[in-house]
Amino acid sequence: MAAKNRPFVIALEEHYWDADVAKTFGSGEARDPALRQRLDDLGALRIGEMDEAGIDVQVISHGAPSTQRLDAATAVPLAKRANDRLHEAVRAHPERFAGFAALPTADPKAAADELERAVAKLGFKGAMVHGPTNGVFFDDKRFWPIFERAQALDVPLYIHPSSPVQAVTDAYYKDYLKDFPQLLTAAWGYTVETATHGIRMILSGAFDRYPGLKMILGHLGESLPFSAWRINMALSRGADKPSAFRDTFCEHFWITTSGNFSTPALMCCIMEMGVDRILFSVDYPFVPNPPGTKWMADLPLSLEDRTKILSGNTKRLLRM
Repeated sequence: MAAKNRPFVIALEEHYWDADVAKTFGSGEARDPALRQRLDDLGALRIGEMDEAGIDVQVISHGAPSTQRLDAATAVPLAKRANDRLHEAVRAHPERFAGFAALPTADPKAAADELERAVAKLGFKGAMVHGPTNGVFFDDKRFWPIFERAQALDVPLYIHPSSPVQAVTDAYYKDYLKDFPQLLTAAWGYTVETATHGIRMILSGAFDRYPGLKMILGHLGESLPFSAWRINMALSRGADKPSAFRDTFCEHFWITTSGNFSTPALMCCIMEMGVDRILFSVDYPFVPNPPGTKWMADLPLSLEDRTKILSGNTKRLLRM
């Protein structure tokens, strides 16, 4: 746990795999045995590596693609069982773990009900959704019952990347995938896909309908803090009134440091959104813990601001 001479540290985009959910992915999703070992572990190995890096609490969520590629009949009972098993792991280590729910978004009403069950009965802190649901982006009005329930429960929804849809893969990336397969995922494809998701959420009017809705994006906001001014300016051209895109983004979104330990990028995010909107994350086990905490310790920030990022903002948002 936190030493007296350092801030308390909560990391909130930290992943695992549920064995039954992972069976639906196919065998190619985690070929690295060491990575798979860490994804499967919710005990001594994970806690030991948290201790080595000075991380006090992980908010654990299922890794991509979770239940977003499944049909409703499969996803509803599978998500419930997976959330129950994650709840047991959190109960076994309540001072070290918290949870984000997996949602069966193919059935939005069932997903809203599962969100409520996970928060009200299991003590989860919100939910994570991985990219489009069978090709349909989360802004689609069929999913708005989930937003309504999240607002009522006052918990955030985390939009996490997943691989781009096949049409985008073919048009943008296929020429380079043989030599640079990461281009489709963390190097660029994830960023574009998830930033588009965030833009669509704002343009959909969901935040007008649900003014208390709270969203989280990882990887320092998937480039949106850098682009928010230009998007806002362009959307305002020729419009009857100035765009509210930038204000809506800064009011309804929080962003995490997961897998993006860039000091210039972080400073841009702080200048655009304010330090109170930045949450510490590592993206474990896809990214190792020590570089994240080492980077935070060396940042040219006041202790007050560093403490906000490391845990204070998360405590307020997740009521921890």
